[in-house]
Amino acid sequence: MPLLPGAEPFRHEGGEVGVLVCHGFTGSPQSVRPWADHLAERGLSVSLPLLPGHGTRWQDMQLTGWQDWYAEVDHALRELRERCSRVFVCGLSMGGALALRLAARHGDAVSGVVLVNPGNKVHGAAAKALPVVRHFVRSTKGIASDIAKPGSAEVGYDRVPLHAAHSLRRFFQLVDAELPQVTQPLLLMHSPEDHVVPPADSARILARVSSRDVTERLLERSYHVATLDHDAERIFADTYAFIGRLSGVGSEEGTAARG
Repeated sequence: MPLLPGAEPFRHEGGEVGVLVCHGFTGSPQSVRPWADHLAERGLSVSLPLLPGHGTRWQDMQLTGWQDWYAEVDHALRELRERCSRVFVCGLSMGGALALRLAARHGDAVSGVVLVNPGNKVHGAAAKALPVVRHFVRSTKGIASDIAKPGSAEVGYDRVPLHAAHSLRRFFQLVDAELPQVTQPLLLMHSPEDHVVPPADSARILARVSSRDVTERLLERSYHVATLDHDAERIFADTYAFIGRLSGVGSEEGTAARG
């Protein structure tokens, strides 16, 4: 099955500091590619994998679950660790949950975590019915392209496969239980107006992690896919400054861009 335009995975061989970037549920690398490009252009080693079942058609995602998605980013992290002295993990939406589990399970192998509108729970009354409903209804309306910026669009599915949604719900529950094991420095950026993931998810993550070095920033001009929205450049600059502060690379440029 051919990939959707822009859904290709991305890797850049840079310096000793590596960054793993994780895209979201039913999305593709396209939604976070400018984020990855920004970091690669500044000399960092970057890995942006395509999650199994994504980037083709939603029917393909029916055959995958959280174990497949997590295994992909876990493998990418291990590859980065082989050639980098320090590795940071970044994620949008479900990608944020993937990043958090990597941090919880890999400990000191992860030097820091950057999250944009991270998901923590499948919301709505229908969520509890997913274990049963998924056997009778294959999909529901898609969640892609929640973006305030005119002319900006996300490459993602127009349908949400319910088998995969059920697996996502179970994954969020698993990650939530592991949040106290997250001790790394954390930069969490979230949109007050998000039509996919409510701000309550970010609040719960901040309340449950054990990280002592925590920075929270509001993305007041963007919706859910903030990496393609009005606040994108701010996200990129703040991420680079965060990594620079902790690793010693690029901190001056990141601080200047933020100001």
